[in-house]
Amino acid sequence: MLRRLKLKPLLIFERVLESSSIARAARELNLTQPAVTKAIQELEADLDVPLFERTNRGVVPTCYGSLLGARVKTVIAELRYLTDELNAFRSGDTGHVIVGTLISASARLLPQTITKLKQQRPGVLITVREGPTDQLFPALASGELDIVVGRLPERDLPLTRMFAFEHTMLYNEAMCAVVGCQHPLLQRPDIRLPDLLEWPWIFPLQASPARLTAEHLFLDAGLSMPINIVESLSLLTNIGLMQDSPSISLMPRDVAQHFARLGLLAILDLGDLGKFGDIGYSVRAERAPTPAAHLFIECLKQTAAER
Repeated sequence: MLRRLKLKPLLIFERVLESSSIARAARELNLTQPAVTKAIQELEADLDVPLFERTNRGVVPTCYGSLLGARVKTVIAELRYLTDELNAFRSGDTGHVIVGTLISASARLLPQTITKLKQQRPGVLITVREGPTDQLFPALASGELDIVVGRLPERDLPLTRMFAFEHTMLYNEAMCAVVGCQHPLLQRPDIRLPDLLEWPWIFPLQASPARLTAEHLFLDAGLSMPINIVESLSLLTNIGLMQDSPSISLMPRDVAQHFARLGLLAILDLGDLGKFGDIGYSVRAERAPTPAAHLFIECLKQTAAER
């Protein structure tokens, strides 16, 4: 069976799995739909198992398809690592780094790092994927991501015990309250945390580690939780809500200061509202970074030191 498997059908299978659509995968791969269908059928014949079931909304993987999908992601990642290493050995100027990022890094730390790297190696391709912790770290474990940059996860989280990661702290980040630039609270002197309960709030999702930090802010002060809450990890949505409504949100101070300088948000005069967390990066413990990823990490450390 192993000798019969070919790389191209596996790559096509991965695109169909990700898009849940034969037609969409064909467009992304610049192939015809019959060519994609034929590749899937040949792969099913080689493996002697059905990989997809057709539905009125596309295709869904069978249990065999889901099992193969997990392995194919790792195979593709290993091929990418090999390509990067060969390119780096040959020229030292190319490569591909796929970065997962959280809100704590996406506003300043990550853009400045990418700019620094591009000044040194313009031929290195950087791909940025934003998402919550419970999505980024499994992707890091499978090799879909080279590095995750942002708030480091707590040691007692299940995902930190499930996979072998190496976490490196770059700096500590404090938390502050932010609003739109026309919020009525900006005109009130000596505001305190209890004064914020009557206003609408934007909180992180329940599964996010930052949600626990936000809840402890009120509980530790002996206060009840705000009633009017929107749950969101979308930075653009949160900024839009604060500009269009009197919503309040918590942000890492470094991120909040960035948006305040741009005139998009304002920081409430409450001082630091506790520790947001340790900002840093995470990589797979059992694999050395590719040359391109190693350069990215060096630029990341330099950027953090220049804060």
